[in-house]
Amino acid sequence: MRIDTSAGPADIELDRPPRAKFLLLLTHGSGGGVDARDLLAVRDCAVGLGGAVARVVQPYRVAGRRAPGSTTVQDAAWLEIVAALRKKVRKVPLIQGGRSNGARVACRTAHAARVKGVVALSFPLHPPGKPEKTRRDELRAARPIEVVVINGARDPFGVPDPADAAEVKVVPNQPHSFRSGFDLITAAVEPWLLRWGEIPA
Repeated sequence: MRIDTSAGPADIELDRPPRAKFLLLLTHGSGGGVDARDLLAVRDCAVGLGGAVARVVQPYRVAGRRAPGSTTVQDAAWLEIVAALRKKVRKVPLIQGGRSNGARVACRTAHAARVKGVVALSFPLHPPGKPEKTRRDELRAARPIEVVVINGARDPFGVPDPADAAEVKVVPNQPHSFRSGFDLITAAVEPWLLRWGEIPA
């Protein structure tokens, strides 16, 4: 599925059961795609719980770029994608998330998108080796909407403080791009998806 936005077209992979209990939007990191194994683990968990899942390839990636550019442009396009998908899967709770840069987008736009919760995979707390350039404010921007953060213990982008999210799950021995521990990711996300899915739209 393709959705036109002010930043260009976005491509959507939509898994939709006949009667979805919730809608989960997931997106990728800066130079990545929607087939990252952690995103697929969350997708599979959500579908197994009766949710509809839209994996979103953002306009800058559709255009072949690796860097998202302006956060203002990126967030505006994301909210246009959210609005379009809400028309396709109606009257269910909305949850959004992503990995790395996608997690930043999900946190920054959580209020404007009126989501029930956020799944933040490998939230990049700061550039590698530059902890003084923290992105903590972006994570906290979602408050009081609950954010579940899942980061690898060896992530050079850092691990958020547990005080800044509803839950921070640290997967042992994993870098920024998970190579294993997908069962732990599923176990962390499942109870939140169940909870958010029970909140009225």
